[in-house]
Amino acid sequence: MPSSDTHGDTKQATAVGLTDLIRGVIKMAPSAPSMIKHAPGLIHRPPEAKRTIGSIFQKHAGAHPDRPFIRFEGRSLTYGEVNRRVNRFAALLSEDGVGKGDVVAILSKNNPTDLMVMLATVKLGAVAGMLNYNQRGKVMAHSVSLLDAKVLIHDPDCVEGFESIPVESRPPHVYDFAELDAAAEGRSEENPAVTATLPASTKAFYIFTSGTTGMPKASVMSHNRWFANLSGIGGLAVRLRHSDTMYVPLPLYHNNALSVSLGSVLASGACIAIGRSFSASKFWDDVILNRATAFCYIGELCRYLLAQPEKPTDRQHAVKVIIGNGMRPEIWDEFSERFGIERIVEFYGASELNLAFVNAFSVKRTAGFCPLPYKIVEYDDHGEPRRDEQGRLTEVAKGGTGLLIAEISERVPLDGYTDAEATEKKVIRDAFTDGDAYFNSGDLVRDQGFAHIAFVDRLGDTFRWKGENVATTEVEAALDSFPAVAQSVAYGVEIEKADGKAGMGAIKIRDGEDLDPKALADHLYGHLPSYAVPLFVRVVEDFEQTSTFKNRKVELREEGYTKAGDDAVYVLAGRDKGFVDYYDDYPADVANAKAPKG
Repeated sequence: MPSSDTHGDTKQATAVGLTDLIRGVIKMAPSAPSMIKHAPGLIHRPPEAKRTIGSIFQKHAGAHPDRPFIRFEGRSLTYGEVNRRVNRFAALLSEDGVGKGDVVAILSKNNPTDLMVMLATVKLGAVAGMLNYNQRGKVMAHSVSLLDAKVLIHDPDCVEGFESIPVESRPPHVYDFAELDAAAEGRSEENPAVTATLPASTKAFYIFTSGTTGMPKASVMSHNRWFANLSGIGGLAVRLRHSDTMYVPLPLYHNNALSVSLGSVLASGACIAIGRSFSASKFWDDVILNRATAFCYIGELCRYLLAQPEKPTDRQHAVKVIIGNGMRPEIWDEFSERFGIERIVEFYGASELNLAFVNAFSVKRTAGFCPLPYKIVEYDDHGEPRRDEQGRLTEVAKGGTGLLIAEISERVPLDGYTDAEATEKKVIRDAFTDGDAYFNSGDLVRDQGFAHIAFVDRLGDTFRWKGENVATTEVEAALDSFPAVAQSVAYGVEIEKADGKAGMGAIKIRDGEDLDPKALADHLYGHLPSYAVPLFVRVVEDFEQTSTFKNRKVELREEGYTKAGDDAVYVLAGRDKGFVDYYDDYPADVANAKAPKG
């Protein structure tokens, strides 16, 4: 079985001991009443129950209308104010023909309207299609086509993304924020009657995730699965009080924001503070301005904060608990001590995955535990589960590293993607017994004992960078469409002390053509989200034949940017400078957030 024991992210992710768990349980004691309230929601969530995001939000609004719900740039909106505006939006959408199962496409950067449109949509039993505003061109057009929306609402700050959507692909009703407010003026502020009738099995929103096909897939989040975040992560692990404020610097199209953070807020009727965008230098200033007591993160965000010079605001905030994924084991203690964070609630999950792990017991350097059924199994050289002579899968030994798969059952259903064929490709059938079914996470994890795991790596052609999954086929398509490139191979490479894997492309230049590194960078920025533009480009003489192409790709990944021989290697300096010649300090500059710029 392939091994990843040397992977830097998990070297310090040691086994979880009984003493660690006992300490964690003792610390949880003051929160016991709230945890007992939420525990049933993790174990049993009937799909027919009349319980949705909209119903729990308006319940808080009815009980505590004057309590702050959204805070943005220091200004607060109460539950009552937001609910009234949400209801006006819902009334307008309903007049536009939006009902149960219909889709409202939302293209927006972080702001209160973004969140309120989502709430209005799900109150009607419709589905909020949360478009990634970094997408452009064919990728954006593809995402919009998957939604088949009745209404598109867009933020004026997303003009490039909006203009990427072909006119003929736009739905019949399109509003920018000003048009939306004007059209909703005077509409009913009463809660929509349909909200109380909606079962938990209703689809809530679509979250876009890159797949190995090279084009985004829309994963489905039902209200029922969203409530697993509310109960299991919010109620049992994060444990906010109604007086707390959760600061969200991540895009609202990201599940860490929309499911994990909002779920934690609505578990207790707390406040959500929306950051316009992440800035490492101004992060703590915005946290303090918005009076936050918690925030959500991805690992890269934490590393960027540590790379900043120390300053008084490092400890002048009120944050005591943070929730997210990707916290590197080697920076765990340093981050906690420097910024005075009492609890780091690391979790593991994915938009399409039917379970999650969460560090509810405050154990260090773990992605947490999961009470739902899963297995960690052996895998082959292509990242697929390995079957034995009887056609069955084999679990790794205790403490071992392997492919995580999650059981699919009536108790733990799979929402999957909008594309049924794409969903089926991720399902493993007859894994251990005839008729069983498991979802292939595509992720390598380490068993830490007591139902805890540590994340190790992403298997297959998709790698993770800046909190986003990047499909190598999408990067290759962008590289191949550059006139001077005859052929390309894309892959992820490790950078010491950096989270995830940075993109690298090996390219063969067409005969008679010269490579213009700046023009190549401009081309890639025009065809890819910024996080998907490769940081390294290696110019090769030729590639091996197609029959051994996958093996060559593995070799290129292993050679990375340090063993390229005589091949020219360029590195991304940013939008303004484009690609420049490789220099020895570049990996360190990336790790310290000094490159690329822009």
